[in-house]
Amino acid sequence: MTINGNDIFAVRSTFTLNGITYSYYRLGALEEAGIGRISKLPYSIKILLESVLRQYDGKAVTKEQIENLAKWGTAEMPANMEVPFKPARIVLQDFTGVPVVVDLASLRKAMKEMGGKPERINPEIPVDLVIDHAEQVDRFGTPDALEYNVDRGFELNYERYKFFKWATHSIHNFRAVPPSTAIIHQANLEVLAPVVQSIKESGGNYLAFPDTCFGTDSHTPMINGLGVVGWGVGGIEAEAGMLGQPSYIPVPEVIGIRLHGKLSAGVTGTDLALHITNLLRNKKVVGKWVEFFGEGVARLSLADRATVSNMSPENGATMTIFPIDQETLNYLRLTGREEGQVQLVEAYCKSNGLFYTPESEEAVYTEVIDLDLSVIETSVAGPKRPQDLIRLADVKESFRRALTHEAGNHGYGLQEDEASKEVQVRHPGGGKASILKTGSIVLAAITSCTNTSNANVMIGAGLLAKKAVEKGLHVPPYVKTSLSPGSKVVTDYLRKAGLLPFLEQLGFYLVGYGCTTCVGNSGPLPEEIADAIVRNDLIVSGVLSGNRNFEGRIHPLIKANFLASPPLVVAYAIAGTVDINLKVEPMGKDRDGNNVYLADLWPTEAEIQKTISETISKDLFNYRNERIFAGSEDWNRLKAIEGLLYEWEEQSTYLQNPPFFENLPRNPRSIRPLHHLRVLAKLGDSITTDHISPAGGTIPKNSVAGKYLTDRGVEEGKLSSYGARRGNHHVMMRGAFANIRLRNQVAPGTEGGVTTYFPNGEVMSIYDAAMKYRQERVGLIIMAGIDYGMGSSRDWAAKATCLLGVKAVIAQSFERIHRSNLALMGVLPLQFKEGEQADTLGLTGKESYSIDIHEHIRPRQTVKVTATDERGRQKQFEAIVRFDSEMEVHYYRHGGVLQMVLRDKLSMDKPGTLETVD
Repeated sequence: MTINGNDIFAVRSTFTLNGITYSYYRLGALEEAGIGRISKLPYSIKILLESVLRQYDGKAVTKEQIENLAKWGTAEMPANMEVPFKPARIVLQDFTGVPVVVDLASLRKAMKEMGGKPERINPEIPVDLVIDHAEQVDRFGTPDALEYNVDRGFELNYERYKFFKWATHSIHNFRAVPPSTAIIHQANLEVLAPVVQSIKESGGNYLAFPDTCFGTDSHTPMINGLGVVGWGVGGIEAEAGMLGQPSYIPVPEVIGIRLHGKLSAGVTGTDLALHITNLLRNKKVVGKWVEFFGEGVARLSLADRATVSNMSPENGATMTIFPIDQETLNYLRLTGREEGQVQLVEAYCKSNGLFYTPESEEAVYTEVIDLDLSVIETSVAGPKRPQDLIRLADVKESFRRALTHEAGNHGYGLQEDEASKEVQVRHPGGGKASILKTGSIVLAAITSCTNTSNANVMIGAGLLAKKAVEKGLHVPPYVKTSLSPGSKVVTDYLRKAGLLPFLEQLGFYLVGYGCTTCVGNSGPLPEEIADAIVRNDLIVSGVLSGNRNFEGRIHPLIKANFLASPPLVVAYAIAGTVDINLKVEPMGKDRDGNNVYLADLWPTEAEIQKTISETISKDLFNYRNERIFAGSEDWNRLKAIEGLLYEWEEQSTYLQNPPFFENLPRNPRSIRPLHHLRVLAKLGDSITTDHISPAGGTIPKNSVAGKYLTDRGVEEGKLSSYGARRGNHHVMMRGAFANIRLRNQVAPGTEGGVTTYFPNGEVMSIYDAAMKYRQERVGLIIMAGIDYGMGSSRDWAAKATCLLGVKAVIAQSFERIHRSNLALMGVLPLQFKEGEQADTLGLTGKESYSIDIHEHIRPRQTVKVTATDERGRQKQFEAIVRFDSEMEVHYYRHGGVLQMVLRDKLSMDKPGTLETVD
């Protein structure tokens, strides 16, 4: 279609701002040309449409794809449509950034060895790496905690940091935020996201377009609170994007949430986030996009929006996005964005129909949910999953009910008398003994995952601490406390407000900037506490202001964990137990012996806003933002390794050249049936990427990975975590399925990373069994239930699965990111048909399996699976091939995306040399 002789898909409009002319792809021109109902599209679909329109080339992006996407929400849009999407930038989290950069270095080496040009392998779009602390926080509750932990982290991660320094010099378009500066989500929100991008073109004009983002952390959608389309991907998918490969995404359903009313007094953004997490999990929004609209949007601060969006992985949606509006502009100014950039955001969005006001025309959504903000109450979530919402008044009753509920996601399967267990604990130094009971809180953490970007709840926590200290309240000695902000500006305003000393008097000393308790990096409990828990098999609790409380994640000895707002974390720490109704029961006594209740300490909205207005200003953010890439003296003293190719050290226990390209044929093989697969693990529902590839906490010395490290001379105190050692595949393979709470049904009666090796019936570690099967050239299969792979966007959950020799995973349903990662690693994701699962099909896991997959397989087709038991009896069923795009079939054919990229790069050097072979 043309307008005045021009191709409508290539026509651009312009606007002028501050004397500069900007061109842009005006979405409304499509509707004017009779293509779609652009004005009725959800905000997020408009951003997606702009992306494909801007990248239209007639090859990778076609006119048909643009026309079909413009018809979103109508009967004219084809079913099961997919579009190629390239984000404007990529943000790497430290844990996933290590293997991404390792893989880039490995690609370069492999390309050179196969006769290519290694300098070609560089990111094609901007990449920021935010270096996390990456270690357990060893010291808590002391004034020197931060200094000690930072020094300790630098000592243990010296080799990794040198590697990142090499990357900043040898990889183009790549920046690194130094360690102990910020966590990825908060840095992205406060500093890195421009909201609208602009690039200078030949001729002097600028092209303006929406900022979009892939992040290698599942909580990347925090940026949705700022109106930026972005979501978490595994490191593998990020690598593909960096190397110029578009993500072929199924065009999503968009669930609209119409907000009205306002939050009641005392209800926090955390309460809102937990409520929406519960709401959307029940709505089953996995793979869908969620978008807010309505008059209630304007009543939510940007910080509250970001708190809600941050929990997209927990609610199941790919994104949970708010539109750009006046509050977005206010936040950009507050956080120190240049005024010209803020004006660009406003001018572009208003020019292109992307600026939201209460008068904006209501979009058409797949489904609309009405939510009255006034009905939301103060709540927590737990004891094992973030979607399990509990009203504050019901926490005591809910906890006691969980004790006797059957063992699983909602309970522990214990007897009635469990609630009355208690033991006396004597602390070092001859102090007063403590009584540790069922439900006692032994870990209370204000942690950086969600809430430290929200000044309302952080100031609220400080004000509550101040009132508690003034009344003479204290935290029991058995509670381990910590404060881990997501950026240094949080510390600045707490100190400026005079609230940090009160938090410290309650034990909430600053311990670091980055992932800590939420990822299991809280370090060991005091020896006397740990001994009491183990000897008496006590169900004790943790309370944290994070996102996740999956079983075994927070701390191996703490079986009940609750998510709560920062003020509630402080309150529960003082109470010392979750076996309490904070609505009506006293938390403690003041100096005069009078009962003190939560209502006595809870700050009013007026108190919070007064403190914020007096302490938080643009200057605080400017000061920190100007220094975000500066780094400490230790960081700046690090000398970068010279050279285009990284020199791998054979003895390194942190960084190893991965084996993805070993014995790689120059041409991919055709897709063939899989025969005689044995079951490595048969698992239940809600298996998380923590179960598949643990991250936080020290690697146990007696684990397979621990023994590997100690055999190579690593001292027990320096074993570090799986997260910190993600650059070493030898460690990560041994850590696969090593979670202490994993329950493998083909090794009944056990807990942890073990399986039955079927040739002789021996129970052994999953790693050892996989290596035995490999020697026998036997492929493996994983069987699982609902929501397989939920949780973090952990690339090693797929990489380790692949390296163990797993050829296929068959589950009732997959979490989006992990399913995609399996396909990107060349592992076949299969899904049982609706209403079927292993048990209903009579599958025990002792069978061998054959899968009739072939070269002409298409996304979501069914294949025949044959299970043969030990007596030779066969059972056949059909399963759905969960390739969700044609490109995923292509990745699988190559054995993975890295292998495909390498072959593509070689083909660029020697055109026409690659073809599929039988």
